[in-house]
Amino acid sequence: MNIRTDILLRVYIAFGVIVLFAFAVLFKLFHVQIVEGKKWRAMADSLSTRYVNVEAVRGNIYSVDGSLLATSVPEYELRMDLLAGGIEKNEIFYEKVDSLAEKMSRFFGDKSEREYAGMLRQARKERSRYLLIKRNVTHQELSVIKKFPIFNMGRYKGGLIAVQKNKRILPFRSLAARTIGYRNEHVQPVGLEGAYGGFISGESGRRLMQRIAGGIWMPVNKDIEIAPKDGADIISTIDINMQDVAQNALLKQLIKSNADHGSVILMEVATGEVRAIANYTRTSEGIYKEKFNYAIAGNQDPGSTFKVASYMALLEDRAVDTSTLVETGNYKIPGHMIKDSHGSIGTVSVKRAFEESSNAAVAKLVNTVYREDQAKFTDHLYRWHLNEKLGLQIPGEASPVIKNPSNRSWNKNMTLPQMAYGYEMQLTPLKMLTFYNAIANNGKYVSPIFVREIRRLGSTIERFETRVINEKICSDETLKKMREMLEGVVNEGTGKGIIYNPLYKVAGKTGTAQVADGNKGYRAKRQYQASFCGYFPADMPKYSLIVVINGPKNGYYAAQVAGPPFREIADKIYASDVEMYTPVRERYVGNTKMPASKAGYKRSTQKVYKALGIKAFLASNSEFVNTVDTNNGVAVRDVKIVPGTVPDVTGMGLKDAVFLLSNAGLKPVVKGSGKVVKQLPEPGGKLIKGHPISIELK
Repeated sequence: MNIRTDILLRVYIAFGVIVLFAFAVLFKLFHVQIVEGKKWRAMADSLSTRYVNVEAVRGNIYSVDGSLLATSVPEYELRMDLLAGGIEKNEIFYEKVDSLAEKMSRFFGDKSEREYAGMLRQARKERSRYLLIKRNVTHQELSVIKKFPIFNMGRYKGGLIAVQKNKRILPFRSLAARTIGYRNEHVQPVGLEGAYGGFISGESGRRLMQRIAGGIWMPVNKDIEIAPKDGADIISTIDINMQDVAQNALLKQLIKSNADHGSVILMEVATGEVRAIANYTRTSEGIYKEKFNYAIAGNQDPGSTFKVASYMALLEDRAVDTSTLVETGNYKIPGHMIKDSHGSIGTVSVKRAFEESSNAAVAKLVNTVYREDQAKFTDHLYRWHLNEKLGLQIPGEASPVIKNPSNRSWNKNMTLPQMAYGYEMQLTPLKMLTFYNAIANNGKYVSPIFVREIRRLGSTIERFETRVINEKICSDETLKKMREMLEGVVNEGTGKGIIYNPLYKVAGKTGTAQVADGNKGYRAKRQYQASFCGYFPADMPKYSLIVVINGPKNGYYAAQVAGPPFREIADKIYASDVEMYTPVRERYVGNTKMPASKAGYKRSTQKVYKALGIKAFLASNSEFVNTVDTNNGVAVRDVKIVPGTVPDVTGMGLKDAVFLLSNAGLKPVVKGSGKVVKQLPEPGGKLIKGHPISIELK
């Protein structure tokens, strides 16, 4: 092979390799662009831009009286685009940067003027477009910052970027804090915030963000692409004034008793609306905070407050009457002696045994009547739904534990008599209160409610009415006797002298229960629960109330521990609610004089009389009238306005008098207050426009 052929062959091979490589590159480009294009474009987008959720403004939570319990306020994260349109030119930026640094240093107070100036200059050199200036800036502070040099050039020119975030605040701080609750994706929802988070949270918006140098994400556009939808408002049943009274009374007693924890619930009898609910746990000596909702989740033996259910069953089955005699003191059952802590009061009536809270008496009665058919007793409790949850509007309700003879833990010798006085069961304070509320509500057993309605933009989207669990828990005869017995506790029994108030009647029951210490039982360490549950005014019940104090160190009897806060709450609510006062009889006397009215505009006078329920037929052709006699009806005379003469404003109030005189062209000079008794010039004289007129009022 000659040299020429050899060279050509090598050239052809080299050319062929280049062509093949070119075709391979073109094929790969085609494959990447067309075949895998969708995949790589999506990856590129995910790495450089993405949509993020924009939090909606959470709805407010209001008390029943319109007070704001929880709301969201905007907070801002301030950043700066150092290459914004208004400061693209170096001379503009460097001319004003020191002034901006001086303003920020003085306003924020966290860095010196030199430090701020250095930070801004360095960010300018690095061509930063999303420099962090400050976090947690309020709306009021933002309004001031927008007036700083450079930032005052406008939204797009000055480079100020305000990223809004929402901060939840409680205007009344600790008041009803546990009931208001919170919503957190990582823990069990709590209170109204948790239960109604779907309504309160609203709908998140969407915003396109771009990743820039340093892995920081900044908005692509100044405006949000999809605006968020604000949350709905919750109208709760809580009354902020009653809540304040209840919390203060409970806290005061917990400190005085040096107790472990306690709770209080105030409920409106007819509707079941919870007006106040508080729970406190001791965190250190003399310091208590709301950490757990014992009112709805604190299952424990109710103790003597449960005797209401035991006596109701006995009365309903006609096994006893209030006058039936029963022994008190001690009652022996296999393996246990049931004692009365205050000792025997002898053989007394059922009513008296209830008033003095005799454990032995109720245990003996229940065990004697139902020993052969123990399910008959528990059937009453099940018919009253004491074994069922109340179906509350807020999460966390504990399941009641009411045994029956089919349970494996049922002891045919001990369980029944101990249940009679509130042991071997688990009930929450709210469950117990709801049962007492049914007695106050003429037997109608209603579920407690915490939310009255949900509103969006002022319009109601859902309203919650009272939910009736049982229309009638027992006969009217039994109800009447139970209410008399509950009043007797306060008037003659364990509540006498502590809860009794001569101004209004209170009905209720004390409850002192020994609490088990976990698996160690009752003997390991003596702990007590003191409670008082009742309603007021007893003759026309409007509110039911329970106070429970757990682990008191300074005394443990219910009357001394739970009685004072019950009395304090009831007294203050009664004093502030005139609807509970005994109505004063209206007495009418013949020839009653009607209320007098100032002279003035006839239609206004008629409107006032109508509002007072008085039929006043003002027979007059004039627009202005003067009442002259109210001894028998309302007699008036016309106030005639004659053009060119001084009008008569005698008897009128200041507003009507000035209106007439000014319209006539006169300048009133006023002395005194009340209604016009004298005017100069006198009525009917020649009118000189612009002339002063003196009017005296008394």
